[in-house]
Amino acid sequence: MSAAWIHRGRGAAALLCAAAAGGCAPVAAWERGLLAQPQMAIDPLPMRSLLRAHVQGSRESAPAAGRAEGGGCGCSY
Repeated sequence: MSAAWIHRGRGAAALLCAAAAGGCAPVAAWERGLLAQPQMAIDPLPMRSLLRAHVQGSRESAPAAGRAEGGGCGCSY
């Protein structure tokens, strides 16, 4: 690789690190209670979501997210 490509790669890595660090912000003590509520979670009911995904995968027998699903009988072959 040439020196120009290495320099571009380092610049891109530095830019990526700067963008990622910009997303970090301190949270005040009185705001932490609001952020800890179940409604603020990405998936507030993860067990229900997993169950629904399993049932739908068993019914459709279609591959979802790289997994092999069963044939509609509930088995996972």
